[in-house]
Amino acid sequence: MIRDLSAELEILEQLVRFPTVSHRSNTDLIEYISALLNRQKVSFHLVPDASGNKLGLIAHIGPQVDGGVLLSGHTDVVPVEGQNWASDPWTLTCRGGDYYGRGTCDMKGFLALVLAAVPQMAAAPLVRPIQFAFSFDEEIGCLGTQPILQALQDHLPRASSVIVGEPSMMGLVTGHKGGLGLTTTITGKAAHSSRPDLGVSAIEAAATLIQWHKDETTKHAARTSPNGFTPPYSTAQVGTIHGGIALNTIPETCVLESDIRFVPPETGADWVARYQNIVQVAQSAMKAQHGDAHIVVEVPENIPALNPEPQGTAAQLVRGLTGDNDDRFVSYQTEAGHFQATGYSTVICGPGSIEQAHGPDEFISAKQLQQGQTFLTRLIQTLC
Repeated sequence: MIRDLSAELEILEQLVRFPTVSHRSNTDLIEYISALLNRQKVSFHLVPDASGNKLGLIAHIGPQVDGGVLLSGHTDVVPVEGQNWASDPWTLTCRGGDYYGRGTCDMKGFLALVLAAVPQMAAAPLVRPIQFAFSFDEEIGCLGTQPILQALQDHLPRASSVIVGEPSMMGLVTGHKGGLGLTTTITGKAAHSSRPDLGVSAIEAAATLIQWHKDETTKHAARTSPNGFTPPYSTAQVGTIHGGIALNTIPETCVLESDIRFVPPETGADWVARYQNIVQVAQSAMKAQHGDAHIVVEVPENIPALNPEPQGTAAQLVRGLTGDNDDRFVSYQTEAGHFQATGYSTVICGPGSIEQAHGPDEFISAKQLQQGQTFLTRLIQTLC
């Protein structure tokens, strides 16, 4: 039975007011959530980052036994600068049954649903627990996931299923691509452009590496059959390049930032190893001209793919709650891959459409909030 959405909307309104863009602290939002949980006498632990400026939170409701369900969401949002909003992005605004504001869809709508259901969870005769994992810095590479996973291991019984509430229109998503972010710094030797024989061009070496990204994408596209992903193959591309100081100077330095999206069962380690092979070839050619030339590769982002487990514990649980027997695959990354890599049976199921995420006038519909509310009510009943 659908309750009214007053509790969910009151919480969502407060969550949207916190401008938890990743370059800012989220501590005010976590303090607000902590106060809500304290009022219901829910046990929770705060999970700080190394600086103490960001906080994650894990919580536990029900008996202290293994085999519960973990609800996962992130508290950070993407920036609004440069976007043309019809209303204040930090104020929840209702228009035509849709609720607008940054993060309403991705993914404060899910957080509001979970927090509004806490009184119902706390009052229920649960035989298996419900746990929460609210992270930081998901939008900049899932950087807050590892501290959360460590805290779960240190403080809580182990869940048997993880549901990541990323926007999926409350449909079951059982697989997503993995992602790598690479930063490649190339150091050659500067010289006047009239004497290229005296220098080593970092940009020329970069060209070799850029072409590798294109060749890899072409190769994967040619040998891949339809598999549920869009596109159905792994892709690699260079998003930024910075190098050189003047047109008449052999460039000594060049920095590339690359983005690789790979389909399971491929791994980030596989891709890094292949990339390092071409890097070694390019570096050897540079060193043949100047011994101090070198290339350094950093991996600031490595998000595991979510491998489909159609008959996994989490998938079967969500099928029973939603009646959804489809298997959906998405090309974006989430924290689900990290949870699965740590041994959790994991799926994605959350309110809202990914098409609304990150853009101006982000919104979530009342209908999606109602479906999410029903989903959580059924989950609670299942665990009683």
